Amino acid sequence: MTELRNVEADLSRFRARVLVAGLVILLAFMLLAARLVFLQVVRHDDLNEQAESNRTAVVPIVPNRGLILDRNGVVLATNYSAYTLEITPSRVADLEETIEALGRLVEIHPRDKRRFKKLREESRNFESLPIRTRLTDEEVARFAAQRFRFPGVDIKARLFRSYPNGELASHVVGYIGRINRSEKERIEENDEEGNYRGTDYIGKLGVEQSFEAQLHGNTGVEQVETSAGGRAVRKLASTAAVPGDTVMLSIDIKLQKLVEDLFGDRRGALVALDPSTGEVLAFVSKPTFDPNLFVDGIDSESWQALNESLDKPLLNRALRGTYPPGSTYKPFMALAALESGKRQPGSITNDTGSWMFGGHQFRSHGAGLGPVDMHQSIVKSSNVYYYSLANDLGVDAMHDFMKPLGFGQITGIDINGEVRGVLPSQEWKREAYKKKGPQHQKWYPGETISLGIGQGYNAFTMLQLAQATATVANNGVRHKPQLVIATQNPMTRAIEPIAPQPAQNLGYKPENVAVIRKALVGVTQEGTSTRVFAGAGYLSGGKTGTAQAVGVGQKDKYDARKLEEHQRDHALYMAFAPADHPKIALAVVVENAGFGAAHAAPIARRVFDYVLLGQYPSEVDMAAVQKGLAAAPIGKPRLAAEMTGLLGPGATTPTNPAKAAAIAEALSKLPPPVPSADAD
Repeated sequence: MTELRNVEADLSRFRARVLVAGLVILLAFMLLAARLVFLQVVRHDDLNEQAESNRTAVVPIVPNRGLILDRNGVVLATNYSAYTLEITPSRVADLEETIEALGRLVEIHPRDKRRFKKLREESRNFESLPIRTRLTDEEVARFAAQRFRFPGVDIKARLFRSYPNGELASHVVGYIGRINRSEKERIEENDEEGNYRGTDYIGKLGVEQSFEAQLHGNTGVEQVETSAGGRAVRKLASTAAVPGDTVMLSIDIKLQKLVEDLFGDRRGALVALDPSTGEVLAFVSKPTFDPNLFVDGIDSESWQALNESLDKPLLNRALRGTYPPGSTYKPFMALAALESGKRQPGSITNDTGSWMFGGHQFRSHGAGLGPVDMHQSIVKSSNVYYYSLANDLGVDAMHDFMKPLGFGQITGIDINGEVRGVLPSQEWKREAYKKKGPQHQKWYPGETISLGIGQGYNAFTMLQLAQATATVANNGVRHKPQLVIATQNPMTRAIEPIAPQPAQNLGYKPENVAVIRKALVGVTQEGTSTRVFAGAGYLSGGKTGTAQAVGVGQKDKYDARKLEEHQRDHALYMAFAPADHPKIALAVVVENAGFGAAHAAPIARRVFDYVLLGQYPSEVDMAAVQKGLAAAPIGKPRLAAEMTGLLGPGATTPTNPAKAAAIAEALSKLPPPVPSADAD
């Protein structure tokens, strides 16, 4: 029997289904319309900005780093443009294979690979890192022809920092290096990320570090339209980068080179100041290093050689090296005696060659000098006079007098890293030996005695000794040392002088300062540096010093031949010239060299001849000073104004063999220095 369908029911079900389907479709269109309204109206601005961002790119324009010049306009740090071959590790499938393949196109040295490896460890994987720098035009062309084979590898034009004088004044100028993590964090904390976009390098040492803000400049931006593949189509807008300021130093780089050459292979430091302003004329630390090694990122072998060298070339000895001042401390002790009333200029002390205290004998450096007054105590460098004076003053009185002179204090010079040194007092010892217990914290009277001759706990930098010397030369008026004297806007060429800090008058009685200055002049005329300043065309004041590097027992005799080189005494000299109106004051130390009169004072003499007379040592004289064989200048001095070729890459060209042989023969005929019994 045939079943009859219910047409009405089927139609009803069909209509219901159509209605549901229609509602679903309507709902779908409503959702689409709502989404369209949301995207086109509610999020219009945001999406428009994203679309514009996809269409355009903002590229940072790295500013040219500012130049560094000496006081006469000689360039100490500059920039040059060169091509680099760079790899973005995240875009390279097999990094080692890629580097090997690149090495068949352009020369890649093992040093380049080591540097690249070090940079990878310090950088993010998506950053572009140089594998080779300073490509030649031929190398650029060879790579360009094969570029399609190397995804993730590109050639970029970059500005490179250059130090045209190499190692000369490297501790002053400093260097730049790649920004590390801690520096990135500091940049972020200071809200300077925008100004360092696109910048990989930052000042690491010296003026490069301390004046980073002035040297860096302001980063510009360029907005460009890009294709779907990210290729720039056209420039839409740009804000130019502002180059960094030129920084002008107070040092005379020719004087700096003279001093560094006079040191030769010896270690030490010299700081020379203008007493009337505090400007630094020379700031020498030997040995030095080549800052150009750090520009591309120093490789591990070069870093190890510098870092592990026994000579410590990375140590800024002028700023961070601390030394006992030895007998150079005696003039300041004498001034303390006059100001405190503990001694008068005519007060007599009988120098018998030793001084007894508490059953302990404190020796002098030779036979007794007999009765000496203050003038003779400085000229003849009497130890006994200052043993007695130290005992009468006491450690705390010495501390309180020396502190305003800058001993054991931060001078405030305008580069980072200065150390304080040690100016002992009872309070200092309590703090310094806090962890060792009460017995070690106690100050014993016997510890005071050796402080009077610049030994004991005393440890100061040459910067501090130079500042104190300049203060006495300037009649008790102290200036803060200053290395940077001006900046120059590279756009307007306007020079902005950096005003020195106000001077501080320490309030010494003029007649007391006059006594000390007269005695210091006596040192060069009848005392321990007489031979060095024989025939000088000016009067100067100074004081020799010899400071122990290691202790020698009172019953033992010092014999340099029996000691390792690094255990021998340091040679020191402090001085100013001309005596009546000083234009320069300095302090110099030659490490482990011996007598100050034989090794330190001759350097000071050549510095004064250069500054005051415009004279440059003869080649034989230069070689003799380097070996400690010269007192007064040897041979005919050259005119400093006529000395050319001293600076730049060719300045280190060795003397030709014939001339070197002649110099060696001349040196062999010089008698060895024979210091007087009271020389120190």
